[in-house]
Amino acid sequence: MHALPVLNTIFDLITVTFISGLIILSVLSLCFIFHLRLKSKSITHLQGFNSLWTVRFLLVLFIFLWAMTELLRIPFFRRKYLAPFLPSFAISQQANLCKVHIVVSLGFLEPAFLVTLLFLLNASIKKKTPNDAWAITFVLLTCLPIATLQGLFIFFTPLESRVPVETSVVLDDGYGFETVLCAYPFFSSALFAVFGAAYSTWFLFSCWRVLSLVINKGLRVRIYLLASIVLFALPLQIVSLGFTVLWSPHQELYALVSFLSFLAAFSCATTGEGILVIKPISDALDAGSCGPHPTHLLPIT
Repeated sequence: MHALPVLNTIFDLITVTFISGLIILSVLSLCFIFHLRLKSKSITHLQGFNSLWTVRFLLVLFIFLWAMTELLRIPFFRRKYLAPFLPSFAISQQANLCKVHIVVSLGFLEPAFLVTLLFLLNASIKKKTPNDAWAITFVLLTCLPIATLQGLFIFFTPLESRVPVETSVVLDDGYGFETVLCAYPFFSSALFAVFGAAYSTWFLFSCWRVLSLVINKGLRVRIYLLASIVLFALPLQIVSLGFTVLWSPHQELYALVSFLSFLAAFSCATTGEGILVIKPISDALDAGSCGPHPTHLLPIT
């Protein structure tokens, strides 16, 4: 294959820019979480709003790690930032990074931050705050099956002879260097689609339950916004992943649909951090500075 078209490189640069923004937002979210954690030790009535700080931390951590793994599939990032530290960064090693990216990103980290987001949403209407151990167990039990299946499909050799598993292609950039372009196998996309369909149904039901109990107009607007973005972005990502199998990673249409897939997941991540981490913590801190009885807020949403 020849060098990448200019459009592919542009999409890669835009993706890196968005990832950088998401990393900054994640760091900001962590600052909010730990700031509230410290404030709640000296202001007693803030402790109720800080009860699920570990779950919020998990949400931000999963999103941060997902953003970092998305960098692994971008060729110029691997060449510029990984190759200098790995002198023997062979084609086979780059291909293995593509496999790791698929299993970790589609198999665990994205499902994990989506499930954690759902857990925070459901916890907002519970009378008794779930403990942190149950939150972690819930996320792991929900996400490990899909991660295991993705790993078996990608790395278990006997399956490769029965089902086509194209996780990468080799590209000659025209200057004597070869690099690897990551691809999404159809089975991986289909497996994520099954998760996405089940998750969307569960998420829609949870939003309906929360909206039936929330009477504050501002909170209802947040839930509507969260639901609209997640229930639009997740199907868009699934459809985009499905279309990636129609083209090779070096083609412009592949770059477009893979960018749409990334943008959909990016939208879910940024909305989740904004609505379920930054905004409620900001409201709690404002309420804490006004007095000991903030009654217009829910602990999470």
